[in-house]
This record gives sequence, structure tokens and C-alpha cells, in this order.
Amino acid sequence: MLVTRTPLRLSLGGGGTDLPSYYERFGGFVISAAINRHVYIAISRSFHPGYHLKYSRVEAAQSLDEIQHPLFREALRLHQIEPRIDISSIAEVPAGTGLGSSGAFLVGLVHALRAYKRQTVNAELLAREAISIDMGILGEPVGKQDQYVAAYGGITCQEYHADGTATITPLKMPETAVRELKEGMMLFFTGQSRKASNLLSDQKKRSTSGDAAMLENLHFIKDLGLRIKSALEEGDMDAFAGMMHEHWLRKRARSQGMSNDRINAAYDRGMANGALGGKLVGAGGGGFLLFFTRQRAQLRRAMADIGFEELDFSFDHDGSIVMVRD
Repeated sequence: MLVTRTPLRLSLGGGGTDLPSYYERFGGFVISAAINRHVYIAISRSFHPGYHLKYSRVEAAQSLDEIQHPLFREALRLHQIEPRIDISSIAEVPAGTGLGSSGAFLVGLVHALRAYKRQTVNAELLAREAISIDMGILGEPVGKQDQYVAAYGGITCQEYHADGTATITPLKMPETAVRELKEGMMLFFTGQSRKASNLLSDQKKRSTSGDAAMLENLHFIKDLGLRIKSALEEGDMDAFAGMMHEHWLRKRARSQGMSNDRINAAYDRGMANGALGGKLVGAGGGGFLLFFTRQRAQLRRAMADIGFEELDFSFDHDGSIVMVRD
């Protein structure tokens, strides 16, 4: 048996510019932080014929074509895995909550399959292979940041080029600034999950058709991401918090369904109770509110009063790893 551990992520700036409908024309830029909330994939040879898959459901399939879960099916097909295998997936956070769980799952799965075949890997290979399954084989309207930060870990700057390549570099923050960033950020679950593909499909359609409002919004988000990079590298957390708020206002204007009255009211409550800036992480419509504050206790009480549960976290600097190999 072997087990891989792959981190979830927070998008700190530039989210949305990692979709090919945008970066193939203008280039994209994203800052993401891997966090110590993970997806685990356990894989072992089965005593029984077939594919035995355990996630939010349990599947027993005799052939690849019978597998219902598309990511499992296409990853197993790509790696030509024989039908005598048992794979289980466990995530510390529910799917559809904006923390990149689908990308982390796929990176962890391809890592597990390659380790099962005793193949050496690196982070770039894992990210590219996960992206090729999600975007290439399955044609999902997703971006690339989730797969890259899940594979690499840390706080990364991701530049996306028109030819489809990416340049991944660590954000050059002083250690004191990294500590201040971690101590200032707080995550609260809205109690709602959502499927991001509908919002991302709308963005793809409007970007491809040259919708002026969508493109102007994404241009602004990319420029803001570059300004966030500068603020974080300089350790200017007040500037970062203010730009988080700018980002949220622009993101909310990008697509209908990005937010709703309940989330807007919760965000306003956070801002009135010690938050200096914040946003909804992920594509929108549910998931987690992320705030930056220097008044953690006050903000925690205010969000608890409306039923928003806090998710404690730190940063993950390892990326996807094999943590058990028997």
C-alpha cells in the first residue's frame, strides 16, 4: 500500500487569468498558497478482480468504461492500470468549497499511480499530467493554478504564457512577513458548496467572444495580482488587505452567481468586525470567506454568531508527497 498527501490552496491574487481563454491572448498571473489541509489517496493491489474505488461513493467496476468518476477513469486509463486495484480518497474539506480540491485530488491520484508503478516524478510533471486529464481529455473549463500549487506547495507566483507553458517561482517574502500573513488570515465556511464549472464556463465563453466587460475585469485582476505580489514581498499587509477587498468587488462583478445576499451580508459583517479586507475563495457562489485581520477574536465571534465555522490552517511547503509506501 502507498498513500499520497496533496495540499489544498488559497488563491491570493490573479485568479481567473489562469484559464486558456484569457492567458492564450494576454498571459496570466496568479499567486496561490498551499495550505495544510489535504487530499489523501491510498492505493493497493486488490485480491479481487476489477477496480475498487472509494470516495464520496463506492464503485466496483470490471472495466475502465464502467467507472463513473471521470477523473478516476481517465487517470487509470492513461496509466494503463490493470483491473485488480483498490483506491481510496479522503479529503479534509468538502468538494466544491473553493479550495482547489478537484485539482489536488487529481495531482494526488496521478502521483499515487506513478508511485504504484515505481516511476520517479517531479512537481512539474504531476501538474502537467493532471492538467492534461482535466482540460485536455475531459475538456473541463478550469484553470491551472490548482494543479500547480498542489504539486509544488508553498506560496507560488504562476505566470501563464500564450503557448500554454507556465513559469512557477516561489514568492520572495521575508519570513516575518510569511508569519504575519498566516497570523492575519482567517477562513470561514459559508455552509454552501457549489460546482465551479458553470461560472468558469461563462467566463470562458465571454472571454473567447471578446466580451469587453469580462476582459477589462480580468485585465484588472491580473494587474492587481502583480500589485499584491509587490505588497507581500515588501511585507505591507495593510496594502494586501486593501487589495483583497478590491479583488472581491471586481470578482463579484465578473459573473452573476459569484455571490449572493447571504454571502454579501456575511462579508459586510466581517468587515465591520475587524477584517481589513477579504474575499470569497474559488470561483464563487459558496465555499469559504477569507479575511485578513488583526482582531482575530472579534472576527471569530462575529462569524460564529451567524453560523460560519472557522477552518484553522497554516501553509504547506511540501506539495504533493508520498507519505506511506509499504
